[in-house]
Amino acid sequence: MYSQIDSNKRKTVFLIMIFLIMIIALGWLLGVYLDYGYGVFLFAVLFSIGSSLISYYHGDKVALRSTKAKLIKKEDNPYVYRMVENLCISSGMPVPKVHIIDSPALNAFATGRDPEHASIAITSGLIQALENEELEGVIAHELSHIKNYDIRVMTIVVVLVGTIAIMADWFFRIRLFGGSDNKKAGGAILVISLLLLLVSPIVAELIKLAISRKREYLADASGALLTRYPEGLARALEKIHASNQPLKTANSATAHLFISNPFKRKTLTSFFSTHPPAEERIKRLRSM
Repeated sequence: MYSQIDSNKRKTVFLIMIFLIMIIALGWLLGVYLDYGYGVFLFAVLFSIGSSLISYYHGDKVALRSTKAKLIKKEDNPYVYRMVENLCISSGMPVPKVHIIDSPALNAFATGRDPEHASIAITSGLIQALENEELEGVIAHELSHIKNYDIRVMTIVVVLVGTIAIMADWFFRIRLFGGSDNKKAGGAILVISLLLLLVSPIVAELIKLAISRKREYLADASGALLTRYPEGLARALEKIHASNQPLKTANSATAHLFISNPFKRKTLTSFFSTHPPAEERIKRLRSM
């Protein structure tokens, strides 16, 4: 379990470093092409950070409201609330706000910027379908997302993706409405700039999805470490994967938060999925 945690942390850092290298390269190419120095690059970074900070501080409320998650107290559902409470005591973290989504779908998610401002939401279908150890495994997985500051990591990733998208958009708009007066930029640099700016948003999105999948593996391993029973989460994932019931209140903006793809649609390729294959997750859990 510890080796899985260390591996996933290293891979996340590596992918974020690739992001930073891409942004620096794009900033340099835009500076050469436009002959504006690095002003455009800095503005793109600041704009992305500003817009992402708004979602960072208020995105949890939007996610909970959009999925129609209802806040509960201990007396509303003692079974679920005490399970969350006990796992938090074991891990030494504050008890998050507990929400239930009235849906037959089997799913759950965590949100919030840090352990002190966190919430978890569980569907009523999941509570009914899972045994005690299985539900405990799912809750431990979601608590691990909070403890590992995954929302913070993904906010940073969103900033980086947004910066790249803005820079690419500016380049094409400048090309469309007049081009550049810079005579020093050679033909080779212009061709490279065009190719890089064309491909970079796609690459950025793929890296974002890869980081999202690595955080799922990390939460699986951390959750198993918390319960000391990887089989519980493995069996829960089998039941969740076998269910074909989509979560109707989910949307593309919140899909990456859930423990499993809430749409239950098969994508053309796993590269474009926010979640790793369930079979691989189960295999890793059972190898611990």
